Amino acid sequence: APASAQNDNKHKFSVGAIADCQFADQDDYGERLYRRSPKKLEDAVKHLNSFNLDYVVHLGDFIDKDWQSFDLLKPITDQLKHPLYHVLGNHDFSVADDKKHLVAAKLNMPARYYSFKHKNWRFIITDGNDISTHAWSVDSAKFKEAQSLHADHYPDKETWNGAFSKKQIDWLNSELNDAEKLGEKVAIYSHFPVFPSNEHNLWNDEDVLSLLRSHKSVKLWLNGHNHDGNYAKINGIHFLTLKAMVNTEETAYTRLDFDENQIKVIGFGRQDSMILLIK
Repeated sequence: APASAQNDNKHKFSVGAIADCQFADQDDYGERLYRRSPKKLEDAVKHLNSFNLDYVVHLGDFIDKDWQSFDLLKPITDQLKHPLYHVLGNHDFSVADDKKHLVAAKLNMPARYYSFKHKNWRFIITDGNDISTHAWSVDSAKFKEAQSLHADHYPDKETWNGAFSKKQIDWLNSELNDAEKLGEKVAIYSHFPVFPSNEHNLWNDEDVLSLLRSHKSVKLWLNGHNHDGNYAKINGIHFLTLKAMVNTEETAYTRLDFDENQIKVIGFGRQDSMILLIK
């Protein structure tokens, strides 16, 4: 191939993304068709396997509730030909108290939040349940800390959301500084949105946004949690909420084609397609 074509190719890669599979063995609730999720997930895995993807990410709420729900879904995602990365959602902690500390390991996660690099991009997996009343056992210090923080600072915010701890925000800042030094572009994966303002947002969305605004490297914030989906752009950052797989007769998942100057979002089922231009 001519040098220019090779050069173009160097920056191109594709990723699969799913939000809110949210299976539990329970009756439908409104548009949430819980028992249909495994079949939808299976079909999505087969379809995603037909693409040349570098990895797949699930953006949280893999299950709706019950520890055994993980065991029904895992054999399905084990069929993926691509590596799978998980983000922790609030419903992933709808398990017995003594199991909450095991959830990240159950999903083969090296930690509750971490980053990895791929082709001059840094992908940052965040944990919006870091400070929350749902993700820690009720006798833990973390639970008590979250309760008082919510009461003192966020009484109007939903308890099914959560916040990044100061430790996680400092870590995120150092990751972004590091990415900038190395000339990497950054995509952040979260279960919870931070923009635009919405009842599903992290409690401390404003703090996170002000950090993101001070970093030129961030190009994409990709999340689930708000089942209707959403999109906005500010400061050159695309904030994209994917529609939930659980909420529909059909399905919802996505392929993202990363390129030097754009991310092409190819939606399946009820997920919209769009082109996100990046500078």
